[in-house]
Amino acid sequence: MSATLSDVAARAGVSISAASRVLSRAPSTRVRPETRDRIETAARDLGYRPNFAGRALKLARSDVLAMIVPDLTNPLNSELLRGVDEAATQNDYLMLLGRSEDVGGAMIGRLIGEGRVDGILLQTGDDTRPEDVRELLGQRAPVIFINSVEAGHAGSVTLPNAAAAAVATRHLLQLGHTKIALVGGLPSVFTSADRESGYRAAMADAEVAVRGPWLTRLGYTAEQGRRGLRRLWRLKRRPTGVVVGNLNAAIGVLAEARAIGVAVPDELSVVALHDAWTAEQTAPALTCVRMPMYDLGRTGVELLLDKLRGTDVGNVMINSEPELVVRHSTAPAADRDFVTSKE
Repeated sequence: MSATLSDVAARAGVSISAASRVLSRAPSTRVRPETRDRIETAARDLGYRPNFAGRALKLARSDVLAMIVPDLTNPLNSELLRGVDEAATQNDYLMLLGRSEDVGGAMIGRLIGEGRVDGILLQTGDDTRPEDVRELLGQRAPVIFINSVEAGHAGSVTLPNAAAAAVATRHLLQLGHTKIALVGGLPSVFTSADRESGYRAAMADAEVAVRGPWLTRLGYTAEQGRRGLRRLWRLKRRPTGVVVGNLNAAIGVLAEARAIGVAVPDELSVVALHDAWTAEQTAPALTCVRMPMYDLGRTGVELLLDKLRGTDVGNVMINSEPELVVRHSTAPAADRDFVTSKE
């Protein structure tokens, strides 16, 4: 037979209400540290397990948060999810994972409607429909956006996207490159404009002209990266360096470079935003700008918990300097200009 709350209270020598407040971590609980220790020790010794279903009904909360991302298999999410999980665990919350393509589905609405989820961290994808996001925001559970901002919505945490793109661009400039392209994300994606602004700012600071044809805005997948390089290599005047707005797209750039016979880094230096174990496995290994993904996850949970407590939250940018990780895909600019015979 499982231990009851009254068993715990009797073992600790306290009232049932005191044991309940301590074990439910009620914010209003005021007990001496030694009393709290006695209650928690008694609960462990007896193997007491709270009735979470009853507690959820009584407190109108489940102590469960949901993290919704575009791709659960994306290696870029590993540090993000580690930060989310650690912050949630330290605050006695469980995390559920879901895909952003399910935002408009019945399952997410059911979890919220039945009170199974207290709040949501949402990282939208390229194909997330705005109407589905608006419907989600109309639900009872508060939402914090991860690396994006929703107009009129208070509550988001973003990466230093512009600063990261500037770090990547300055790296190529310091290697002597002045013919620098940008393979960016879709124009509709929040991070795309931010990262392009960082690229443009670094080029302007170096008094280097930005050539319109050297900017592509096709997306962050490997296939979209491949398309970006194909477009650049059809031009009469080609770049000698390229900043890629996402690691997955950069892997596509390298694959396309091999397919069409472009030597990296001898003919083209490639630097990507984001870093993961996959960057070290490419040929050549990719130079990257590491983003503070762990901090992004932790801060997202902290903002969500503040919102659940009724605290006003705003839009926060992680104040951590992006880190350049130099590998083998970048090299000093060759003393030549790649010009084809194409018109």
